[in-house]
Amino acid sequence: MILNIALLPGDGIGPEITRQAVKVIDAVCNKKGHEPRYREGLIGAVAVEKTGDPYPDKTHKICMSSDSVLFGAIGDPRFDNDPAAKIRPEKGLLDMRQKLGLFANIRPLLTFRPLLHMSPLKREIVEGAGFLTIRELTGGIYFGEPRGRSEDGNTAFDTSVYRRDEIKRIAHLAFDFATKRDNKLTMVDKANVLATSRLWRESIKEMEKEYPRVSVDYMYVDNAAMQIIRSPRDFDVILTENMFGDILTDEAAVISGSLGLIPSASVGDNTSVFEPIHGSYPEAAGKNVANPLAAILSASMMLEYAFGLKQEATIVKKAAEASLKEGVVTKDLDPDMAKGTSHVGDFIASWINRA
Repeated sequence: MILNIALLPGDGIGPEITRQAVKVIDAVCNKKGHEPRYREGLIGAVAVEKTGDPYPDKTHKICMSSDSVLFGAIGDPRFDNDPAAKIRPEKGLLDMRQKLGLFANIRPLLTFRPLLHMSPLKREIVEGAGFLTIRELTGGIYFGEPRGRSEDGNTAFDTSVYRRDEIKRIAHLAFDFATKRDNKLTMVDKANVLATSRLWRESIKEMEKEYPRVSVDYMYVDNAAMQIIRSPRDFDVILTENMFGDILTDEAAVISGSLGLIPSASVGDNTSVFEPIHGSYPEAAGKNVANPLAAILSASMMLEYAFGLKQEATIVKKAAEASLKEGVVTKDLDPDMAKGTSHVGDFIASWINRA
């Protein structure tokens, strides 16, 4: 099989971790007789510097003509520390989501036995936990209009907007995932306060009869934030809107012990995007210390979801787990025995070659 992959390394540690993911893709494809073909595009601060646009048309065309996108990270402190900046790197991410029609983010909570001691939660709480959050990506308060500030600058406002068809579109995806797992779906909202949440709840209740095998729970977001920490094993598939999902998935990611372990996928109308959830970590850029596992596991998700290569995806996951078991990890996971970013990538690629 030919795999046409767009590479968007982005900013900070993005290029380093993306290189390791490419090593791993090349290794598993070579083993299984596939041919990956890569085209690289600019996004984020590096794109602003070179083109004035955080998501240039050329990059969009590369993404649209590819089967899948492997994305690194966006963000640069030069823009973070300049409140007057008219163009920010993060706009490239929002533009990419809108233009590619990426209406759903799929983020797994992963726990790894060799790293349970690193979780802020007790071992008996976190062991065996593993759930999937389906977050709506293109609606809600991040995109709603009107937004802005008053003329005197003393009042600011954002608007949260959702349509029933947007809600049902992502809900079908969440129900489908639930049927492939434990037939359990938790809908997270704030229906006691927000009109948009009440529309979400109405829409999901209408859909329950289409998926009679799926048990649906409804939970307010403040309670969900608490229960994810108290009893993460109680969740299997979580469905929620944009801002709630943004917050809850970052909270859940800490359960594993490191943000450097969590992959994600954004899917929609066109090309899907696969990316680690951590940021650009500019302080580590170019130092060969960044954890590449989230990028490598994102490549595993890409192989499975974008190309249907489940066996290849499993091989990559097993190789990543082997690096944890054997202590071939970066300093965020083991400061005393730390290996470099490229060393971890080389180990995983070699493990695949030997498997």
